[in-house]
Parts: sequence; C-alpha cells; structure tokens
Amino acid sequence: MNTLNRKVLSIFVLLFLLILLGCVNNKKKKSTESSVTEETQAISKPFFKLSLAEWSIHNMIMDKTFNPIDFADKAKEMGFEGLEYVSQLYKPLYKDSADSKAALQEVLDSLKMKSEANGLKNVGIMVDNEGDLASPDEKERLQGVGNHKKWIDAAAFLGCYYVRVNLFGSEDPTVWVQQSVKSLTDLAIYAKTKGIDVIVENHGYLSSNAPLLVEVMKGVNMHNCGVLPDFGNFCLKREGGEQGGAKCIEEYDRYGGVQQMMPYAKAVSAKSYDFDKDGNETIIDYGKMMQIVKDGGYKGYVGVEYEGTRLSEEDGINATKKLLLKVANELK
Repeated sequence: MNTLNRKVLSIFVLLFLLILLGCVNNKKKKSTESSVTEETQAISKPFFKLSLAEWSIHNMIMDKTFNPIDFADKAKEMGFEGLEYVSQLYKPLYKDSADSKAALQEVLDSLKMKSEANGLKNVGIMVDNEGDLASPDEKERLQGVGNHKKWIDAAAFLGCYYVRVNLFGSEDPTVWVQQSVKSLTDLAIYAKTKGIDVIVENHGYLSSNAPLLVEVMKGVNMHNCGVLPDFGNFCLKREGGEQGGAKCIEEYDRYGGVQQMMPYAKAVSAKSYDFDKDGNETIIDYGKMMQIVKDGGYKGYVGVEYEGTRLSEEDGINATKKLLLKVANELK
C-alpha cells in the first residue's frame, strides 16, 4: 500500500471514530434528557388524586344558576378526577314527586351517565339531613339508620366507594359514643354487602372531638367504617349552642385532630376559606396539614371543598387545587 492510500485510509478511520463518538455522546445526552423528564414528571405527580366536593358549588346550585345534574361536566372542565356528591343538593329534584323513589333513580341514572361520559370516578356521597345517628332516642336513631340505607344503595349504583354520614344527637359524650357505635355498626354491616365504606366527618360538636371520634371507630372496629378528616370543621361549641352559622367559641386543634384521625381515614377533605396574595390559605397551613396526610400513608382522593365568600366558587376551587398541587411538590 502506497503512502497516499495509507493517508486516505487514516482519514476514513478518523472520520469513522469521530462519527461513532458523536453517536455515543448523543445517545447519552438523550438518555440524560429522558431521565430528567421522567424525574420531573414524577415530582410533579402528587401522592393523592383530586376530587371535587359538590358543596364547593352549592351556592350556584341553590340559586339555580347551575344544574346539579351537570356536576360531572363542571368537574371535568376544572381538571378533577373524582366526584363527591352531596345528597341534599338533589332533594329538590325528587322529593315532591308522586313516586320519590323512582324520581331519585332517574336522578342517579343521569349522574351515572354524565360521570361515565366524562371519564370521572364517582368517589362518594355526602349524606345530610337524614336523621340523627347519635340520638339517645332509639326510635329516632333507628329511623336515621333506615333513612341512610337508600344512599348506601345509591352509592353502590353509582360505583362510589363511600357514603359520608354525620354523628349528631346526644350532647352527653358517653351516650354519644354508645349510640354512634350502634348506628355505624348497623350501617357498616349493611354497606359491607354493597361494597361500600361508611365514613364520618368531623362536622361540629362532639364529632369534632377527635379522641371521641377515634373511640367510636375502635368501638365499631369494622374495616369498612372510617373517617373523613376535614381541615376546617373543628368547632366544638358555638354561641347560643347553635349547630351552625353562629360564631365558634371553642375549637379543637385542627392539626392534632387530623393527625389523630388519619389511621382511620378513607377520604380527606381539603377545606378552604380564603387566600393571601401568595396563594396560601389564610386560616389553614396547607403545608403542615398535607404533610400530616402524607405521613399517615394516605394515597387516595383529596376532595377540594371551598367554602369562602370573597372569591367566586370557581375561583376558590381553582385556588385550592393550585395550592394542593404546589404543596405536594414541596413536601418531604
């Protein structure tokens, strides 16, 4: 091989090595970029799923500017995965019917169709005004238990996993615990046959006394009976002994309360009232609260429940959702 041929061959070998090195480096670069993208996506994905509590739009529904049948449409539009219905918001649609049972079924048919069309999960039904489950009067208590069963049936039909109930009735802590355990046991036994959980929200008075509520959970001791920790409902006593509306004069520690409830939590309610210029809730430390939720090992649905008045319901919902996602990225 002459000198010229050797030089040409050397040039080709050098070019080949340069091209090969470039391909390797480019592959490494793409692999690094892919890893960064995957890591970013992992960080931005919260440890919980987002649901919308229908009470967040109760004013729109009650003033008849929004049809509750379209709840799934609104939740989808606002970027939620799950739906948490409120029983009392549908009562006007069936209560005056000659056949209220059939009318309620028509409502449920429509809600199921809407949720499926939007690809959303029916998470639960928040049941109100169906009787005091902690009433010291046995007849009243049993009537309340019976009234709640139709909503367990409704939840099963919709594909929900829970019904949320209230524990109102006796003002005597001992009697309250005793009656609450009996009612929840009755409901949990029935709900078990339907694949439904019965959960209790801290909703004022004795139900907001976390240690008492935990005592009730221990008394029931059933897998499908739990609690719904709400970030804001820890008022133990209001002026004039009112159940709602009046000024709260005694409150249980919200952070300690949620922490005590978390071992029994089957859902979480992210209550909000107002926000400062930086987007933080003005009453509740969301970072502290969501750290408690995360440390409790919870990975289910967190329901946005805006109850403020300064912002519109839609703006309040969006502000709450934005804060939850922001906080999720900041938690340890």
